Amino acid sequence: MYDITVIGGGIVGLATALRIKEQKPSLKLVLLEKENEVAKHQTGHNSGVIHSGLYYKPGSLKATNCIRGYQMLIDFCDREGVPYDLCGKIVVATSEDQKPLLRNLYERGLQNGLVKNKMISKAEIREIEPHVTGMEGIWVPYTGIIDYKSVSEKYAECLQKLGGEIRFGEKIIDVKSRNTHSEVVSATGKVFETRLIVNCAGLYSDKIAQLTQPENIKVKIIPFRGEYYKIVPEKQYLVKNLIYPVPDPNFPFLGVHFTRMIEGGVEAGPNAVFAFRREGYRKTDLNVGEMMESLAWPGFRKVAAKYWKTGMGEYYRSFSKAAFTKALQGLIPEIQSDDLVPGGAGVRAQACDYDGGLLDDFSIIENKSAINICNAPSPAATSSLSIGQTVSERVLARI
Repeated sequence: MYDITVIGGGIVGLATALRIKEQKPSLKLVLLEKENEVAKHQTGHNSGVIHSGLYYKPGSLKATNCIRGYQMLIDFCDREGVPYDLCGKIVVATSEDQKPLLRNLYERGLQNGLVKNKMISKAEIREIEPHVTGMEGIWVPYTGIIDYKSVSEKYAECLQKLGGEIRFGEKIIDVKSRNTHSEVVSATGKVFETRLIVNCAGLYSDKIAQLTQPENIKVKIIPFRGEYYKIVPEKQYLVKNLIYPVPDPNFPFLGVHFTRMIEGGVEAGPNAVFAFRREGYRKTDLNVGEMMESLAWPGFRKVAAKYWKTGMGEYYRSFSKAAFTKALQGLIPEIQSDDLVPGGAGVRAQACDYDGGLLDDFSIIENKSAINICNAPSPAATSSLSIGQTVSERVLARI
């Protein structure tokens, strides 16, 4: 019998398991992961940015966990020797109508405690990023770059040193609730008896949540694929560090941007297109059942009706390199189609409620047998140790 069973070996599951064991080493804990390694999906496919907390509504779970998690992550990496680079970024307004949005973003940053941020002029933008065209911007010195797969592997190592178990190849297919415990059933036939489940299953978090309490889960994970290009080596001089546009306040994605990578190279992107399967990293990836389930969800149909124009633009950029290049030229006019080669892709698990809301904040749903993390998109990686702390406190209050 385990005290705690954590489902999901991405960065949030690992951080949560680590925090629980750090605070109460005597608890018997197992982490179950369906793949043969950690950080295989969202964590291993993200752009590797350490987020400052600039974008998030003050007082929200995203804001509080990102700002607290930022420092926890830096401290952990310093202690454990995980490389990172706090290189800073600029957010750029490229039109008059974006200026008020940029200033609102700056004010939000101040409300979140980012007092070192600075409004910058057109000339100052050029000093920081000589090839960027913008009317005005924000310099965000807190932002950095890192490899979250390496962070996850270090979390796993620390967890195992504390006596936490990690079992790979364990895809969960059922949860049976008993009076005093639950039975977590794997596709391998193994049954893990546990006092409490912590669901950190990412792209399948809603599915696991439904196994723990079917009638109470009113959200559906809708997968959105983000596709990247890489800049060819001879043109990487166009980007010094990180360059972002002013985000659309009505859409939960940040728009195409430029990111220098910790291991070298520069990425451009991502777009955001509806994926036809939850782990659909290629345009041709299709799971008919998962696709139809997403399309049948009333909330997603409302989202599609509201954002169809934006969505069609994202799909057009997905299939048209020229259109993708044009979007990037809004920030760096010199960039040309020939300067881009196909990069990787990631899938974002975006929770959508029944009424058509794309959940903007982290969502943690508790029931008798489980604590379910049902929405943990960006900045979850930056926030991982803080989310882990938040969840571990709830765990320890119940065990």
